Amino acid sequence: KVEGLKSSASIVEAIGTGAVEIAIDHIACDLVPETNGADIAFVGGAHIGCKTLYVLGDSDYNTTADLKGQKISVPDGIGGADYNIAARFFDVDGIDPLNDVELTPVEAGACVASMQSGDIAGAILSDMFAYDLVADGTLKKVRSLLDDDFAQEPCCVIVMNKQFVKENPITAAKMASAVKRAHTWMRENMDECVDIMLDQGMASGDHEKVYNFLSSLQFGLEDDFTEAALRNIIHDYVNLKLITATDDEAGILESVWMPIGEG
Repeated sequence: KVEGLKSSASIVEAIGTGAVEIAIDHIACDLVPETNGADIAFVGGAHIGCKTLYVLGDSDYNTTADLKGQKISVPDGIGGADYNIAARFFDVDGIDPLNDVELTPVEAGACVASMQSGDIAGAILSDMFAYDLVADGTLKKVRSLLDDDFAQEPCCVIVMNKQFVKENPITAAKMASAVKRAHTWMRENMDECVDIMLDQGMASGDHEKVYNFLSSLQFGLEDDFTEAALRNIIHDYVNLKLITATDDEAGILESVWMPIGEG
């Protein structure tokens, strides 16, 4: 378990150093460190979605093209997961993320005020964080990991310490299976899942809000689905020079992708 770890950066460090053996984290956070030597293995997919490019609800921005020349917040910093997600959003739409927009770090909690003051035009934010702000019209979505093209790939994966997996293959497979089966159960029993999370303080808000958010993530992904997506993501990261340690796409996949366990 990853008790007490609040950020993707801390999860990368904890998994990579073997302080913990298994966690759920963003591909956008873990893929680049793995190519730079972090001892991280992707052992299965977790879910889709969870992050979106938002702008003010009453703004004239409706597409990524509308945001050319503007500042966009990537709250976890240049080179972090939000930066990598934003880069792919713009690149897929034919917009150069290095030259056509300015990606800049603004803390998530300050993004709405920064939009309202005109300091930034948009921000990459968690869908759960933005849920109420979209509901009341403060924010609207421009590009999302739940859009049809990005919904064909996981945003997050089950990560394990690579050395632990190699040295303890049976235990590692049992651990991965437990997580995968839990994800499958969540997908098939979402009402009960939400009740448990609310009762145990693992989620906040009313039942409908948590249900809608968790349902959108589609937990319980097949390994073939995850592998196909990883090939595309790795290709994009190499082309965008988010990965610089190597351009061997097949080698990257072979190094990071170690599917184990059963859902």
